[in-house]
Amino acid sequence: MPVERGDGVTIHYVGRFEDGSLFDTSRQEVARHEDLITAQGVQPADYAPLSFTVGRGDIIEGIEEALVGMEEGEEATIEVPPEKAYGEIEEEKIREYDSEAFEEMVGSEPEVGLHVEAKNELHGDVTAVRDDAVEVDFNHELAGRTLVFDIELIDVRK
Repeated sequence: MPVERGDGVTIHYVGRFEDGSLFDTSRQEVARHEDLITAQGVQPADYAPLSFTVGRGDIIEGIEEALVGMEEGEEATIEVPPEKAYGEIEEEKIREYDSEAFEEMVGSEPEVGLHVEAKNELHGDVTAVRDDAVEVDFNHELAGRTLVFDIELIDVRK
């Protein structure tokens, strides 16, 4: 039976950018081949099929929409634009802080690539450090990107 909104599903996925580089996967063999397991200190058990209810907003809209109508065992490659994934980059989520104020808030010196969590639970990355300011981008790390997913529908629960 084809997937409908409200159905429980389990999928395997491989997520890549348009240039083919991998950003995430549920497949342990892909993670091992791409050196994600050793490179990022992630354990093999972290790679497992993903289960969720279609239409509940547990995952990005583009994947949910692609699953509707698919049959158990079916595979598909889908391209998900930013507006159906993590949104466009929002300039107001890129903020500048005085260097001293930043160090007091975070407890460490600013460094490009440093991941920070604000008191309002926003997560961001330091994208620039200048003499007069530290720039932090609070957009989702995949915002503004078109994503390509290979998905395999393993199980459907009505």
